[in-house]
Amino acid sequence: MALDTVLQTPDTDRFQLRWSRKLSLTSRILAVNLFALALMASGLFFLDSYRTRLVAERQAAAETQVKLLATSLAAMSDEADAATLANFARTEKLRVRLYGADGAKTYDSNSRTGPTFQLIDPAKEPWRKTAARWMDRGFDFIVLAPNLEQYREPSNDVGSAWPELAGIKVNQSTSLVRFAPDLTHVVTAATLLPDGQTRILTTGNPRDVRALVRAERFSIGIFMLAVLAISILLSLFLARTIVRPLQYLARAAVRVRLGRSPDVTIPRMPSRRDEIGMLARALSDMSSALRQRIDATEAFAADVAHEIKNPLASLRSALDGIDNVEKPELRAQLMAVAHADVQRMDRLISDISDASRIDAQLAKANFEPIDMSDMIEQLLETRESRGADGTVRIAFARPRKGITVIMGEDIRIERVLTNLLDNAVSFSPPDGVVEISATRSDDEVIVRISDQGPGIPPNERETVFRRFHSARPESEGFGKHSGLGLAIARTIIEGHHGSISVDDRDDGLQGACFRISLPVPQPVEPAQ
Repeated sequence: MALDTVLQTPDTDRFQLRWSRKLSLTSRILAVNLFALALMASGLFFLDSYRTRLVAERQAAAETQVKLLATSLAAMSDEADAATLANFARTEKLRVRLYGADGAKTYDSNSRTGPTFQLIDPAKEPWRKTAARWMDRGFDFIVLAPNLEQYREPSNDVGSAWPELAGIKVNQSTSLVRFAPDLTHVVTAATLLPDGQTRILTTGNPRDVRALVRAERFSIGIFMLAVLAISILLSLFLARTIVRPLQYLARAAVRVRLGRSPDVTIPRMPSRRDEIGMLARALSDMSSALRQRIDATEAFAADVAHEIKNPLASLRSALDGIDNVEKPELRAQLMAVAHADVQRMDRLISDISDASRIDAQLAKANFEPIDMSDMIEQLLETRESRGADGTVRIAFARPRKGITVIMGEDIRIERVLTNLLDNAVSFSPPDGVVEISATRSDDEVIVRISDQGPGIPPNERETVFRRFHSARPESEGFGKHSGLGLAIARTIIEGHHGSISVDDRDDGLQGACFRISLPVPQPVEPAQ
C-alpha cells in the first residue's frame, strides 16, 4: 500500500519541459545527435590553428633563409653574388631582389633565371578551384580567421613600396604574409646586408600550406558527412522504435476513451522487452481493469436500482392501501409493512454505501499488525454479551499466541468475521455449533468458519459472493439481509491481498466451511 501511495503523489516538476516543450520527441532526438556532431565540427578551429602554425613556420624559415643569404653575400664578390642569388632563387623557388640605399632596385632574380613561381589567375582556373576558394572563404569566416592583405606587385618597384624594408637593421629580419589572388599564401622576408646599405627581399608562394589545409579539411568534411548520415539514420531509428510506438499507444488510448465497444483494447506488444513494451502492457492492463470496473459499476448500479425498487413498490402499495382500509387491525398491518420496508431500504442503502466505498477506503488505509486470535476472542465475547447468537454456540480453538498476526485494518477484518459468523449462525439449526479456527500455514494465516446448515452446492459456491445474492434460510424473515454481506467480505479480503472461498466441512459432516487466507507480513531486511 505504501508503494501505491508514493505513485499517487503528484511530481510534475520532475517531468516539466521548458524551452523544449514545443518540440516533438523526434526533433529532440535529432537535435541531440546534431549537437554532438556540432561538437565534432569544432575540429575546424583546430584546422585554423594548424594553418596558423604552418604559416608561422614558413615565415620563420623565410627569415632564417634571408639572414643566411645576407651573410653569404657579404663574403663574396659581385660576380659570385649574382650567381649565388640566381642559384638560390632557382633552388628555393623564390624571387630575390636587392635595393640600394636610395631605394632603387639593383638586382632581380627573375631577370636572370626567369620566374621561379607563378601566381595563378583565378579567372583561368576550373570551377572546382573556384568552389574550393568559396569554401575557403566560408571556413575562414566560421573560424574568424584574420583577413590578410592582397598581394600585388608595385607598379614602381622601389624599396619604399615594400613595408618590410622600412626600418630594417643589420642581423635583423622581418616578414609579411599576404594572400595571392587564388587565396594561396605569399611570404616576403627582408633584411639588411652587413654593409648597411643594401637591402634584400625574398618572395615565395608556398602553395603547399593551402593544399595541406584543404586536404585535412576534406578528410574532416568526409568524416563529418559520414557521421551526419549515421546520426540522421540513428535518429530515425530511435524515432521509429520509440516515437512511433508511443504515438500508436496514444491513438489506441484515445480509441479506448472514445470507444463504446469492449473489444477496443491497447496492444500489449509482447515482442518488446524494453520500457516501451512495459508501458504498453501496463496501459493494456490498466484499460482492462478500468473496463472491468466500469462494467462492474454499471452492473452494480442496475442491481441497486432493482433491489431498491422492490421495497419501494411494497411501501407505495402499503401507503396507497391505508387510505382505503377502515379496519384498525388491517391499517396496523399495512403500517407494519411500511415500517419494515423503510427499515429494509435503510439497511440496503447503508450496505450499498459501504460496498461502494470499500475499495477507495482500503487504497488509502494504513495497515497495522493484527492478531487474528485476539480479534476473534474479543468478537466472540461481545456477541455473547449481546446474545446475538441465540441458542447457537460458537466454538473457538485458540492457537498459540502470536502465530496468526497479519497486516490489515482491524475494523474491516472485524466486519468480515461478523458477516461470516452472522451467516453461519443464521443457517445453523437451533442448539447447533459453529466452529471457528485460526492457524498458520507457511506464509499464510488460515481462518475457517464451519456451520451445521444445509451446506452450499458446488455450482453455487461462487454465486454466494455476488452482490444481492438472497438465498436465505426459510426460517428467516424476508428482507432482513441485503445480500451484500459475503460480497463485502470478499472485497475486504481481496483488498488485504488475501482470498475467501467456501467448501464442504473438513470432517465430512453436513454444513459449509468458509475459508479465509491472509498473507503473513514479511520481515524487513536491515539496510546495508
